[in-house]
Amino acid sequence: MENVQSIKQRFEIIGNDPKLNRAIEKATQVAPTDISVLVTGESGVGKEAIPKIIHSLSHRKHAKYIAVNCGAIPEGTIDSELFGHEKGAFTGATQTRNGYFEVADGGTIFLDEVGELPLTTQVRLLRVLENGEFLKVGSSQVQKTDVRIVAATNINMFEAIKKEKFREDLYYRLSTVEIHIPPLRDRQEDIHLLFRKFASDFGTKYKMPTIRLEDNAVHLLLKYRWPGNIRQLRNIAEQISVLEQSRIVSWDTLKGYLPDSSGSNLPAVIGQKKSEGDFSNEREILYKVLFDMKGDLNDLKKLTLALMRNNDGDKVQEENEGLIQKIYGDNGEDVMEDDDRDPLEVLQLPEHDSYRPPQKSPQEDKYHFAEEIQEEETLSLQEKEVELIKKSLERNRGKRKAAAGELGISERTLYRKIKQYDL
Repeated sequence: MENVQSIKQRFEIIGNDPKLNRAIEKATQVAPTDISVLVTGESGVGKEAIPKIIHSLSHRKHAKYIAVNCGAIPEGTIDSELFGHEKGAFTGATQTRNGYFEVADGGTIFLDEVGELPLTTQVRLLRVLENGEFLKVGSSQVQKTDVRIVAATNINMFEAIKKEKFREDLYYRLSTVEIHIPPLRDRQEDIHLLFRKFASDFGTKYKMPTIRLEDNAVHLLLKYRWPGNIRQLRNIAEQISVLEQSRIVSWDTLKGYLPDSSGSNLPAVIGQKKSEGDFSNEREILYKVLFDMKGDLNDLKKLTLALMRNNDGDKVQEENEGLIQKIYGDNGEDVMEDDDRDPLEVLQLPEHDSYRPPQKSPQEDKYHFAEEIQEEETLSLQEKEVELIKKSLERNRGKRKAAAGELGISERTLYRKIKQYDL
């Protein structure tokens, strides 16, 4: 068995990180077997090197090796690509086609981005892993294949399983052995080494002097997060090699090629979020005011109902002292005593012809209104009052509301005087 160093030289793998060395070591150990392998890691870390190592060190090395990017094949045609189809199986199927599993019989298939497979295709793949059987699209004849499957993904498979986007049974069949490739930010000692290798390659390719980094630029190179990993580092090295006239790269020059990976700095978006928050706060305040108004209105309704059902003002005031205080504030205690108007008028209630206050005698009434004639009045005054009331009622055809308005008294007071004088 080849050692890790010779494997890295053979497949041009740059780096001495212990986690990277461990991943290569696991690949060499599992290669002689037919165990399925799942390679995990972020996009751009170089996962495609592992299945090549496994295939080249296995007994299948002389058979076919096919790499399939599952995320690049449309959902409607991926079954046909992997398993083949019969002539006439669907529109455009003008002839029988052999799929990858048939073509790679005896060899190795690398399924890159396996997490992107549709659920229906996952069921077919599970059958291949379990007993090596598959069906062509449009065929009922079971076919056998002997392939070694190495899969790779950059997504969190447990999250995909939880969201029912990936079958749990298929995950455990694929990940008999799992090999994880560390991200570039966790391999700081390898970053400058990789950059120098890429710079040298591009210098040769474009027939230019190799670019070099100043010390502060090297420091920036090591501290950057590299969200695109090795693929991003390679692209940066190529851009600088082609575009920069000076072959000595400073901190400022390198900074211009590194996009900000810490997050977006878009003022419009930030402003929008702030305005949405402010609107939310204003909306909460508005809701509170409306609820408070609703409570005050309910309190007014309660007090009004008490006055309509019981004309004893003192009793109403006594029983609803707290409510009156809440509605009218510090002057609430004197509202029912100091105001010489009818209590219904104080609340400015709409008058209804259908409303008739309960009959009460003058002795029971404890309110004294400016329109009322006191008991000390002489008989002649009472007669004049009776005469005025009669004339007003006749003139208004018995309509007490209109008569009361003409006399300048409340309808309630007029009603009581009609009863008092037996009119």
